[in-house]
Amino acid sequence: MDFTDTVALITGSSRGIGRATALRFAGAGAGVVINYRQTGGRSERQARELADEISRQGRRATVVQADIGVREDLERLFAAVEAEYQRLDFLILNAARAPFKPVEAMLEREWRQLVETNFIGQVLCLRAALPLLEKSGGKAVYVSSLGSRFYLPAYPLGAMKAAMEAMVRHWAESVRGRGVNLNAVCGGIVRTDSFKVLRQFWDGLESLPEELLLEPDELAEVILFLCTPAARGIRGQTIVVDRGLSNRFH
Repeated sequence: MDFTDTVALITGSSRGIGRATALRFAGAGAGVVINYRQTGGRSERQARELADEISRQGRRATVVQADIGVREDLERLFAAVEAEYQRLDFLILNAARAPFKPVEAMLEREWRQLVETNFIGQVLCLRAALPLLEKSGGKAVYVSSLGSRFYLPAYPLGAMKAAMEAMVRHWAESVRGRGVNLNAVCGGIVRTDSFKVLRQFWDGLESLPEELLLEPDELAEVILFLCTPAARGIRGQTIVVDRGLSNRFH
């Protein structure tokens, strides 16, 4: 996988799946735009540490703060990408923000934030990226999860993941004539910060065999594959990466 002279933007890439994906793209030769949401916190520190790590590998990395649920932030994000690189080849829609909370206990403002960040924000992010992706014949990959198709307790984000999987199918066809391709990856149980929280709500998660738990790299590798010419026959699809966990659901 040679991504020399290409540029990848990974939203929400200061940690977890996003971080692993940024490292994979950098390792393959791409310039990487690292995005985090909130200034002055842990995410900013992690984003800058990641950029330093990539730079030490001799690759180019740029850090941009932006909340994809805020239109002005999106405008600034893509202005920074164009100013720094003058191109964008790959957009990885990884950022997400949602409470771990039963849906019946969600407040109206929480529902609005859920939709504005995890659906409207994703769509606007993709729309803002399209002019640059069209110039490069680029690709976009959305990062989903099993909550899009199975009930997970206290996981309202799953509804937005399902909606975005549908949007990936729609967008893939609507931009076909513009030379841009879209797909999604649907991850199983991944060892990230969210996994630690999910254990508090999902009875039996602790007893899952180790062989069914994913490392962030396993998703990152599939995301990278979907951005290669080898995946040119895949369009508008959601690839499940879960070590077969969903085969056991009834």
